[in-house]
Amino acid sequence: MTTARPAFQLPLLLATAFRSMVDDLNAELTERGHPDVRPVHGFALQAIGPGGASTSELGRRLGVSKQAAAKTATALVELGYVESTPDEHDARSRTLRRTARGDDCLEESAAIFEVLRTTWAEQIGAKRVAQLEDDLATIVGDRGGIALGDLPGWLR
Repeated sequence: MTTARPAFQLPLLLATAFRSMVDDLNAELTERGHPDVRPVHGFALQAIGPGGASTSELGRRLGVSKQAAAKTATALVELGYVESTPDEHDARSRTLRRTARGDDCLEESAAIFEVLRTTWAEQIGAKRVAQLEDDLATIVGDRGGIALGDLPGWLR
């Protein structure tokens, strides 16, 4: 049985576990040919989705301003993860689409997360990891969507 901890430690433990997983992901992505990708880039690539998105849509999906979304999109274009093309329905707008490099980054990320989850399962047991995921899903409920504007600066 564990000793009761002060309640303020729970969010710190959750944040530290999250940060640890993200840091481990980014270290491995560097090894796998994606040295310039940052945590916010993964969120943005997911938000752009397979069908693409405008900068405004990207901002809404990430919960950030259009200006912040544009800054992230510009970085992703410069790194070769996204392309920006004229929107076929609106000449004033551009559509962001993931490139093969962007898709590869997401595929590598998914594979790395599987390895990291397995590592956790080796540390505390597969049943406990599954229970932790179930418990967190229950706590999060319908707030499962993420708004980057609420995340700390190190994640960006």
